[in-house]
Amino acid sequence: MEFLQNVNQQQREAIETINGPIIVVAGPGSGKTRVLTNRMAYLMSHGIPSYNILALTFTNKAANEMKERVAGLIGQGANYLWMGTFHSIFARILRMECEKIGFQKNYTIYDENDSLKLIKRIMTDLHIPVQQYSPQGIRYRISQAKNSVITPDEFTRNVYDLTGEQTAKIFKEYARRLKENNAMDFDDLLIKPIELFQRHKDILKSYQNRFKYLLVDEYQDTNHAQYMMLKLLAEGQKNICVVGDDAQSIYAFRGADIRNILEFQKDYPDCKFIRLEQNYRSTKTILAAADSVIKFNQKQITKNLWTDNEEGDRITLLQCGDDREEGQEIVSRIFAGVNNQEIHYHDVAIMYRTNAQSRSIEDALRKNSIPYVIIGGIEFYQRKEIKDVIAYFRLLVNPQDNESFLRIVNFPNRGLGEVALGHLRSYAASSSSSLLAVAGESGKIAQLSKRAQSAFLVFYNLVNKYRKLITELSISELTRAMVDETGILRHFKDEGTPESMGRMENVQELLSAISEYEDEHTDATLEGFLQEVSLVADIDEWDNKANAVTLLTLHSAKGLEFPVVFITGLEEGLLPYYNSSFESIELEEERRLFYVGITRAMKKLFLSHCLTRYRFTEISFQSPSRFITELPENLIDKPASKRSQLFDGTRKYGIPRKGKIDKKINARKEDSYFTDVQPDYEHHSDEIKNIRSGVLVEHDSFGKGKILHVVGKGETCKVVVHFDAVGSKTLMLKYARLKIV
Repeated sequence: MEFLQNVNQQQREAIETINGPIIVVAGPGSGKTRVLTNRMAYLMSHGIPSYNILALTFTNKAANEMKERVAGLIGQGANYLWMGTFHSIFARILRMECEKIGFQKNYTIYDENDSLKLIKRIMTDLHIPVQQYSPQGIRYRISQAKNSVITPDEFTRNVYDLTGEQTAKIFKEYARRLKENNAMDFDDLLIKPIELFQRHKDILKSYQNRFKYLLVDEYQDTNHAQYMMLKLLAEGQKNICVVGDDAQSIYAFRGADIRNILEFQKDYPDCKFIRLEQNYRSTKTILAAADSVIKFNQKQITKNLWTDNEEGDRITLLQCGDDREEGQEIVSRIFAGVNNQEIHYHDVAIMYRTNAQSRSIEDALRKNSIPYVIIGGIEFYQRKEIKDVIAYFRLLVNPQDNESFLRIVNFPNRGLGEVALGHLRSYAASSSSSLLAVAGESGKIAQLSKRAQSAFLVFYNLVNKYRKLITELSISELTRAMVDETGILRHFKDEGTPESMGRMENVQELLSAISEYEDEHTDATLEGFLQEVSLVADIDEWDNKANAVTLLTLHSAKGLEFPVVFITGLEEGLLPYYNSSFESIELEEERRLFYVGITRAMKKLFLSHCLTRYRFTEISFQSPSRFITELPENLIDKPASKRSQLFDGTRKYGIPRKGKIDKKINARKEDSYFTDVQPDYEHHSDEIKNIRSGVLVEHDSFGKGKILHVVGKGETCKVVVHFDAVGSKTLMLKYARLKIV
């Protein structure tokens, strides 16, 4: 059988184990995708129908890749596989079953921006000030509660602070309005199936019988809701195969629970445990570096990674004066590699901890005309003009969607202001009707002017006209005709600016995407298209065929690989990030994030850090990340040592040498802003008088540290302190409460 060829012994064991629970702990680059796809092919070759197999992934990109591979092995038999992301698979189940829990099959899926907009509206209606309580923070707390399968009532019973009390009020109203709008957010796509299965055991039983074999990719990234769902489905046959790597668990901020993979054997004591430890991706040097770093973590499944690949070049460590110089260093190395015909632009990935770090790198790439793409920028489907047009389409499918109504009832401008909308909303609330339905009866609302009544009625007739045509026209004909009649394209054309013309082109591109969707799906529906685009992730939009450097966060890098990788900003406070130093479990996740970045590299790895960096509008003195010290010295070319031959742009491309960097920093120290003066207070203790560079101090939160600089004088005096635990901090001396050690 083809699917048992070119596999090692451990991979073969994972493929051939048909019955019972199985956990495959797969190190980076160990061929886990091959195991999953070949396992599905093996199951079907042994008479198991494809419709009895459910395979769950975390990205559409991974799902599509696996589908193609399985089809290549099995052919037409793969067509009936249930394979996709957790959200897409359970959205599909809910389309069929949601009426059992009070929703209609044409429900709308709200993305994070839609959810945030609804939360802001609720806060306004409940008179909860957005200046005092962050809508983003409240949305995050609600999402975390949902991921932990906590209901609004349970949340209310367990609040312990004022923010929690306000969140509880918003949570209840948020859940009510979602139901009223016949809408679900991303989290609902995971928790509503649990509610369905727990309330209707017969439906659960039917899906247990359908999905006799479960395969789960990236199991370390599952949250509690996903864990519960898998437990429910696996109760019947217990044929569950999970594949993952605890060392790559990096999504705790999204609710991922590393205990799911660490404690799989407790849930299934009779499970088969298989380790995939042979790496096929990276050089021996890169793999040894990754292995050395991750062994500093306490909570992990032990693995001994190894590879038959070449030894490879040592890791290059770049020390830069500031973030601008960091961008120039990177550009020089890329130029050197491309001009020496060692690499192409698409071989290179530049990774960072936060999106804000990309600015100086982008500046350097642009100035040097190096093409690049960003994973995780403003995605196409999140652009305002696209969300506006999609809101029209959502309203066609789901006339109860009040949020979509409010988004586009006055776009293009129909002369409907907040006062008119307020009257309409009040009337809708009193009559328990949707806003669209009430717009059709606007003539009955006495508070509305004749002009407003007419505008609402025109909008209602427009939507209603195309709702009646849904079954008569193809979705491409329907959407093109509706967009033409709304006047959106004419609106952008009349503006005549380069920006508006770009928006018009984007809307045309959306219509083209609908035509493509229709060509690819024989049973294409507008509802299906809207569901597909609502679940598109950053990585799904990435064009890996373009000859361009890829910029991305370390969190976006999972599952990818590149011949050349730059990991930037290896500084305390960035990687590990901020408060990571205070909680060991957070520090371990930051280390896993660094590990993921390292293991994306196939041939060459560069690490960079800066001595100063602009952070929060101020220059901050940075300390090298502790993770650098966890790398074996024999694997690294340090800044002071002889540089590697590979991508050495020092002479030809003017990479600043260490002496030049030191000179730059010293010049800054001599600048008046950094003058080392004593604080000028009328009332201060003897300790404050003795504050100066080089003094050892202690802070209540940050612990012990050393003063690097005293900046300014009087009330505005600041000190730059390097703390052992958290790196450099700039503090207002007046409030710092520093004690001299």
